[in-house]
Amino acid sequence: MKFLGNSLHVANSGKLIVRSDKTPSPGAVVYDSKKNKIGKVGYVFGPTKRPYISIRLFRSANRDELDKNSGEKLFVSKPKSKKFRKRRMKPRHRK
Repeated sequence: MKFLGNSLHVANSGKLIVRSDKTPSPGAVVYDSKKNKIGKVGYVFGPTKRPYISIRLFRSANRDELDKNSGEKLFVSKPKSKKFRKRRMKPRHRK
Protein backbone atom coordinates (compact mmCIF):
# COMPACT_ATOMS: atom_id res chain seq x y z
CA MET A 1 0.00 0.00 0.00
CA LYS A 2 1.09 3.54 -0.73
CA PHE A 3 0.44 6.72 1.22
CA LEU A 4 -2.36 8.69 -0.43
CA GLY A 5 -2.74 11.79 1.69
CA ASN A 6 -4.56 13.35 4.63
CA SER A 7 -8.32 13.57 4.87
CA LEU A 8 -9.86 17.04 4.92
CA HIS A 9 -13.61 16.62 5.47
CA VAL A 10 -16.77 14.79 4.41
CA ALA A 11 -18.67 16.84 1.83
CA ASN A 12 -22.45 17.35 1.83
CA SER A 13 -22.69 14.76 -0.95
CA GLY A 14 -21.26 12.17 1.46
CA LYS A 15 -17.88 11.90 -0.26
CA LEU A 16 -14.58 12.17 1.59
CA ILE A 17 -12.21 14.87 0.31
CA VAL A 18 -8.47 14.20 0.55
CA ARG A 19 -5.43 16.35 -0.28
CA SER A 20 -2.62 14.39 -1.90
CA ASP A 21 0.79 14.74 -3.54
CA LYS A 22 0.15 11.98 -6.08
CA THR A 23 -2.60 11.21 -8.54
CA PRO A 24 -4.06 7.75 -7.91
CA SER A 25 -5.84 5.71 -10.52
CA PRO A 26 -9.65 6.00 -10.49
CA GLY A 27 -11.33 3.06 -8.79
CA ALA A 28 -8.38 2.24 -6.51
CA VAL A 29 -9.38 1.06 -3.02
CA VAL A 30 -8.61 3.45 -0.14
CA TYR A 31 -7.68 2.29 3.39
CA ASP A 32 -7.37 4.12 6.71
CA SER A 33 -4.44 3.85 9.12
CA LYS A 34 -6.01 0.74 10.71
CA LYS A 35 -6.08 -0.98 7.29
CA ASN A 36 -9.88 -0.90 7.06
CA LYS A 37 -11.41 -0.39 3.62
CA ILE A 38 -13.03 3.03 3.41
CA GLY A 39 -13.99 3.49 -0.23
CA LYS A 40 -12.83 3.94 -3.81
CA VAL A 41 -11.23 6.86 -5.62
CA GLY A 42 -13.91 8.76 -7.52
CA TYR A 43 -12.71 12.06 -8.95
CA VAL A 44 -9.35 13.81 -8.99
CA PHE A 45 -9.56 17.58 -9.31
CA GLY A 46 -7.62 20.75 -8.59
CA PRO A 47 -3.97 21.60 -9.25
CA THR A 48 -1.76 18.90 -10.76
CA LYS A 49 1.01 19.17 -8.15
CA ARG A 50 -1.27 18.77 -5.09
CA PRO A 51 -4.66 17.50 -6.28
CA TYR A 52 -7.83 16.98 -4.28
CA ILE A 53 -9.35 13.50 -4.38
CA SER A 54 -13.02 12.63 -3.92
CA ILE A 55 -13.55 9.19 -2.37
CA ARG A 56 -16.85 7.32 -2.70
CA LEU A 57 -17.31 5.80 0.75
CA PHE A 58 -18.46 2.23 1.34
CA ARG A 59 -21.59 1.69 3.42
CA SER A 60 -19.49 0.05 6.13
CA ALA A 61 -17.42 3.25 6.59
CA ASN A 62 -18.52 5.44 9.50
CA ARG A 63 -18.97 8.95 8.04
CA ASP A 64 -19.25 10.66 11.43
CA GLU A 65 -15.99 9.14 12.66
CA LEU A 66 -14.18 10.12 9.45
CA ASP A 67 -15.44 13.68 9.75
CA LYS A 68 -14.24 13.94 13.38
CA ASN A 69 -10.81 12.52 12.51
CA SER A 70 -9.93 15.03 9.80
CA GLY A 71 -6.22 14.94 9.03
CA GLU A 72 -6.08 11.14 9.27
CA LYS A 73 -3.54 9.43 7.02
CA LEU A 74 -5.06 7.40 4.20
CA PHE A 75 -3.50 4.78 1.98
CA VAL A 76 -4.29 3.42 -1.48
CA SER A 77 -3.80 -0.08 -2.82
CA LYS A 78 -1.54 -0.70 -5.75
CA PRO A 79 -3.66 -1.01 -8.88
CA LYS A 80 -3.73 -4.40 -10.49
CA SER A 81 -1.98 -4.46 -13.82
CA LYS A 82 -4.41 -4.73 -16.67
CA LYS A 83 -3.12 -6.97 -19.39
CA PHE A 84 -4.53 -6.13 -22.75
CA ARG A 85 -5.29 -9.00 -25.03
CA LYS A 86 -4.61 -8.64 -28.69
CA ARG A 87 -7.87 -8.60 -30.57
CA ARG A 88 -8.17 -10.90 -33.51
CA MET A 89 -10.14 -9.64 -36.43
CA LYS A 90 -12.04 -11.92 -38.74
CA PRO A 91 -10.49 -11.95 -42.18
CA ARG A 92 -12.50 -10.24 -44.88
CA HIS A 93 -13.46 -12.32 -47.83
CA ARG A 94 -13.02 -10.62 -51.14
CA LYS A 95 -15.22 -11.35 -54.07
